[in-house]
Amino acid sequence: MAIDFRRDGAVATIRIARPEKLNALSLAMYQDLGKAFIEAAADDAIRSIVLAGEGERAFCVGADLTESIPALASDRFDISEWDPAHLKNVPLYKPIVCAIRGLCIGGGFEIMLATDIRIAAEDAVFQLPEAVHGFVPAGGTLVRLIRQIGHAHAMEILLTAQRFSSSEMLAKGVVNRVLPAAEVEPAARELAERMAALSPSAVQTIKQAALTLQDLPYREAFAAEAKLGQRTFISEDARRGLAAFATRAKR
Repeated sequence: MAIDFRRDGAVATIRIARPEKLNALSLAMYQDLGKAFIEAAADDAIRSIVLAGEGERAFCVGADLTESIPALASDRFDISEWDPAHLKNVPLYKPIVCAIRGLCIGGGFEIMLATDIRIAAEDAVFQLPEAVHGFVPAGGTLVRLIRQIGHAHAMEILLTAQRFSSSEMLAKGVVNRVLPAAEVEPAARELAERMAALSPSAVQTIKQAALTLQDLPYREAFAAEAKLGQRTFISEDARRGLAAFATRAKR
């Protein structure tokens, strides 16, 4: 199975496992990736997710072009079906940590942008080469990248189609940390476990707010924020947390 899904406690690991093809995604793998995210979203025991690629040569080099280009050209394939933002009836507000080793190119770059925290190997390589081939990175990147980092940085990545190092991606705000390759997955796992130990109501509400409030006018955004905040204040997680705080304060 080219998309591997495993649970370990409250953390799920989704792994793109086609190392002999640099983890290039077939059409079936895109569908299986979406199914893995749906499974993680629906399982209440899972509180956070690590997304990684098999092997050290590549996180993912994107779509297998021999399949995807004919399918996209004939409108037989929706390149966004895998995307957590487009999962039908199953919103995924659980945090996703991306572990990036080796090549992160094209669709692989796009998949990385759908995650929340990114840990990259020192020798990882990043590129959106689509403009070289006459098309565009339309698997969420044209929406996400300009919102996640500054305009000038986003335009340089999108318009030049050149390769960038991990240190350059760190400077542009695309990744959070750069580590030796052997430390990437352990660090991603540690972060996922840390978030899994926190209140799932609070963590998932924070992510929901980050994804849904940014484009609302200020007045509407503040009103929606208040509703989300009130939802957490009356949650069972908050009741337990406040009770524990009160007990400590009395000591």
